[in-house]
Amino acid sequence: MKQFTIRSTWDSDPLADGHHTEITVKGFEGGVVLEVDAPFYNDPPSPDVGAGERCWQLWDYEVVEAFFLGKDEQYLEIELCPHGQYLTLALRGKRNIIKDDLSIEFSTEKRHENRWRGTAIFPMHYLPPGLCKFNAYAIHGSGGKRQYKALYPTPKNKFENPDFHRLDYFSQVDFANVITGTTEAESKLW
Repeated sequence: MKQFTIRSTWDSDPLADGHHTEITVKGFEGGVVLEVDAPFYNDPPSPDVGAGERCWQLWDYEVVEAFFLGKDEQYLEIELCPHGQYLTLALRGKRNIIKDDLSIEFSTEKRHENRWRGTAIFPMHYLPPGLCKFNAYAIHGSGGKRQYKALYPTPKNKFENPDFHRLDYFSQVDFANVITGTTEAESKLW
């Protein structure tokens, strides 16, 4: 099991207590469990897609995103919404989506009015070959109040706007003891 905590804005400002997002990654035979424990802002409100369903452009809503990066800039992006929607993308090269209809099992629960939990389960072969880096983000708010938070942020004043596909800012993470087996031999996805 690997645990991560988002403690800063996308550009390195620290977050106040109570605004941190916890992310846990666990492996099991043939699959991966991604758990989120995050603040619940309800801003923007739920997309017009049912809970447990895929939602295109989920990044425009309140969401927690996890990125798993492998060799040759191949990466898996999983977006989870507190209202129960998800989006899973396989990318090869920065923002180059090669598959956008990957299904996962996803459920959410409200811990209390200010926090939510989500659990996503997906097959191991969704992970890119040579998995070695990771980053995660939390987004919420509407209009000028939109907030962007990052596990591994960019340096202060280096960029004008957030961009979660800056692969250079992903961090090395050893998932070998968490996710066992190989993704390369099993997957025709990549």
